[in-house]
Amino acid sequence: MEEKKKSTIAWILTFAGSHKNLYTISVATAVMGVIFGVIPYFIMGDMIHRLVDGDRNWQGYLMEGILMALCWAGRVFCHSISTTCSHKATFHVLGGLRRQMCDKLSRVPMGYVKDMPSGSLKNIMMERTDSIETTLAHILPEFTANLLAPLFVFFYMLTIDWRMALISLITVPLGFLCYMLMMVGYEENYRNVLTKTKTLNDTAVEYINGIEVIKAFGKAKSSYERFVTAAREGASCYVDWMRKCDIPFSLAMVLTPCTALTVLPFGGLFVMNGSLSPTDFIMIILLSVGLVQPLITCMSFSDDIGKMKTIFDEVTGILTAEELSRPARNQKTPEDDSVVLRNVRFGYHDKEVLHGIDMEIPSGTVTALVGPSGSGKSTIAKLIASLWDVKEGSIYIGGVDIRKLSLEEYNRKVAYVSQDNYLFNDTIMENIRMGRSGATDEEVIAVAKKSGCHDFIMELENGYDTIAGGSGGHLSGGERQRIAIARAMLKDAPVVILDEASAYMDPENEAVIQTSVAKLVQGKTLIVIAHRLSTIADADRIYVINKGHVDSFGTHGELLKNNGLYKKMWEAHISVKDTVKAKSSARVEKNPEGRCRSCLKSC
Repeated sequence: MEEKKKSTIAWILTFAGSHKNLYTISVATAVMGVIFGVIPYFIMGDMIHRLVDGDRNWQGYLMEGILMALCWAGRVFCHSISTTCSHKATFHVLGGLRRQMCDKLSRVPMGYVKDMPSGSLKNIMMERTDSIETTLAHILPEFTANLLAPLFVFFYMLTIDWRMALISLITVPLGFLCYMLMMVGYEENYRNVLTKTKTLNDTAVEYINGIEVIKAFGKAKSSYERFVTAAREGASCYVDWMRKCDIPFSLAMVLTPCTALTVLPFGGLFVMNGSLSPTDFIMIILLSVGLVQPLITCMSFSDDIGKMKTIFDEVTGILTAEELSRPARNQKTPEDDSVVLRNVRFGYHDKEVLHGIDMEIPSGTVTALVGPSGSGKSTIAKLIASLWDVKEGSIYIGGVDIRKLSLEEYNRKVAYVSQDNYLFNDTIMENIRMGRSGATDEEVIAVAKKSGCHDFIMELENGYDTIAGGSGGHLSGGERQRIAIARAMLKDAPVVILDEASAYMDPENEAVIQTSVAKLVQGKTLIVIAHRLSTIADADRIYVINKGHVDSFGTHGELLKNNGLYKKMWEAHISVKDTVKAKSSARVEKNPEGRCRSCLKSC
């Protein structure tokens, strides 16, 4: 909660880390550049006085001209050093910012990530974060320079004639007033832009990811209209905002730099009445021309500062999100690999889906969770895998509450494979190796053979060097699941959770996986969630979950005798299998070539 009180500058310095001194150097060299930029004004003043007085020492003028050129070179050099340092510091800030967001996402509950649309999350971490690079890299040196330079010039004008110095600023408050009118409702308008842009990103991601379903069900027109509407609103929010700003912005840009409107008439009047010398009048005119433009540049940064604050609010919203309650190191050491749930309650948002779950899974056994869809089986698996924290109750592993174990150590202890597996846009070899980063190629290939992946991998274009594609898009659903299972097995965790891990596999591949899993999980604690009850009939213990409660538990035989719900599910499963088998046999008999018409192979 303390982090929420940090200012934007405090966050910037936090992200900059050890490179924050680069910002200090950037500001210091920017100030030096300003000094080099102001010195020529003093030299010009001296040259004008000497010229008016009739001094014809051209060599002296040449030396002063060379000095002005050197000052200009010094200003350019300091500006280059300043912007170089600020850019280096900014890149470290953005890098640190993105790293911290990625680290944070690994520590927050899965529900937080699931609730945030992927388009919005990606937009904040990439486009939004990247958009503040220019502001961070330029605002410190350039804001410093553009603010200090006119201050030095103004103080110099005061030494010449305080009246003319103040008169030269008459148009500035008028311009600033117009600029402030333009900034009215800035935060509201920018929030609207962010909201509409997020909606556009989310709609685009949804449209692209769902294009197959959209086309299959003839929803292309309605879905595309949603995308077009989001795109139109995303563009119009900018246009409408700019229209509101047109008049005040134009007035600000016209009025602010018009110092001549006041300097020339008043200065001419003072010269005529003898209260201002002609040389000082000329000097005032020259100085007033360069007085306001830097201030306009400073004003232009206000928009970037407001944008940066809004973006940092989004970023810090991620960084200050509630994390899983875990210590940095294990407070106790688990005695074994048993898993116990005591009075576990959990809900998504305000809806409770688990109502006091009690469950014991002995170490080294195979335990299955079965039940109707939506009963809470996968939620229990995710809680055991520590993807969420329980609302009430406790989960123990080896007799230790998992909230007393470090998240890093616990992740090493548990391998979780769901029905929706993600593969990275990398080679098959590297996707499997993610289970254990130090594994050799030989170990990866060995586990692939044991998990039934090797043969189909070798049939791919480049074998283990084949790129899986974004989200594993170059592979079929069954192939992705088999790679994910191989990855989990390579991890060699003592507790393995298979959440419908064979959901997308055909019977032949499922049989291979069942055999492979049986070999690979010997001596491990295996938790299986499956709708195909025949695959878990030999489990040491089966828990029947219904409407967020444990309905009953026991072996397959015990449940068939004593539990009506399980018996009903089993009978429904067997009847479906018999129907499918009968239809398959009929197709084979009708085919004179002895080949199945659905797969064109001998069956």
